Amino acid sequence: MKRIVIKFGGSSVGTIEKIINAAKIVKRRYEEGNEVMVVVSAMSGTTNDLINRSKKISENFNKSELDVLMSSGEQISSALLAGSLMEQGVKARSWMGWQIPIFTNENYTSSQIMEIKTNEILNFISKKGVAVIAGFQGISKYGRITTLGRGGSDLSAVEIAKYFKTDSCEIYTDVDGVLTTDPSINKNAKKIDKISYEEMLEMASLGAKVMQPSAVQTAMEQNIPVHVRSTFSENIGTKIISEDNINYKKAVTGITYSKSNAKISIVGVVDKPGVAADIFEPIGKNNINIDMVIQNTSLDGKKANITFTIKEEDLKKTLSIIEKNKEKINYNKITHDDKLAKVSIIGAGMIASPGVTHKMFRSLADKEINILAISTSEIKISVLIREDSTQKAVKTLHEEFELN
Repeated sequence: MKRIVIKFGGSSVGTIEKIINAAKIVKRRYEEGNEVMVVVSAMSGTTNDLINRSKKISENFNKSELDVLMSSGEQISSALLAGSLMEQGVKARSWMGWQIPIFTNENYTSSQIMEIKTNEILNFISKKGVAVIAGFQGISKYGRITTLGRGGSDLSAVEIAKYFKTDSCEIYTDVDGVLTTDPSINKNAKKIDKISYEEMLEMASLGAKVMQPSAVQTAMEQNIPVHVRSTFSENIGTKIISEDNINYKKAVTGITYSKSNAKISIVGVVDKPGVAADIFEPIGKNNINIDMVIQNTSLDGKKANITFTIKEEDLKKTLSIIEKNKEKINYNKITHDDKLAKVSIIGAGMIASPGVTHKMFRSLADKEINILAISTSEIKISVLIREDSTQKAVKTLHEEFELN
């Protein structure tokens, strides 16, 4: 007997018909002799609708009350799925995060899970019951409902796999698995059969929407096998596993992109220790994430230009912060640009494949795509380009690295 977690995303439970179909999948896995726990997202579109309702009251709606509001979506879908299972002859019941309980910190709208109690659910599944758990939510030590941030049901599923020591975690979605790129901008995207935790973490962090990055991180740390597959087909899907179990035949595994980026250049700062800290400390204190960072030093070594990227939505706030700290930073001027995209190639096979950087840059140059900034790690190369060149860049790289 195996113990498994099955997670359904919003697109998999978006209608009553889809919920009934999801229940059939759960019933099949249950009848195979498995102990089954199910984690569900809200029905597709529900969370956005709830957020929009809060904004009609206030753009600065209280975060703790927003968590109460947003968590109601998963309450609906978990009840409907549990009811559907019972109609199909399977013993089942739903659990909200606070009923288990799933304890989190108090960082409302993006809380972290601190502990999950297991006794009650273990008792239920040991008596041939299927536990249907509302994803995305928990409870603070003060008894307040919390949520885990965008894509938080993925994290719920992986954390439940961790605390309940399951044999696997199955993520059901509306695509056949993890794809080489976004099929909406490149119809030649192909399913990846196996991908390492490290590659999946890079892809999730760089724009792929299959799994939440923190969920991948937890799976990697705990060595939890994750299986991403379609709710609507019998295809095998993608297994996310240790890279030791993968034979790499290509340098690049996948290509991702993210739009709505902005670039800021601080020109003419004094080139001395601590100047970068003076720039980024007040930005960080305002919860603004910095992505790419480039520093160019003048020929005489006395002045430098520091360029970095942020999300476009943070541009005005970041410029204001820098201007407020002008005296401390001591710069000549600021320039900025928006409507930029970051396109990345990811692959553990790069480590043993010389020339990947050249191939990437040459193929983009041949298509007259200008590179504005570059960031690299051992298994990824990211470039900043104009947003209107995103599709052309993704298609070019997909073909260049033989992923078609």
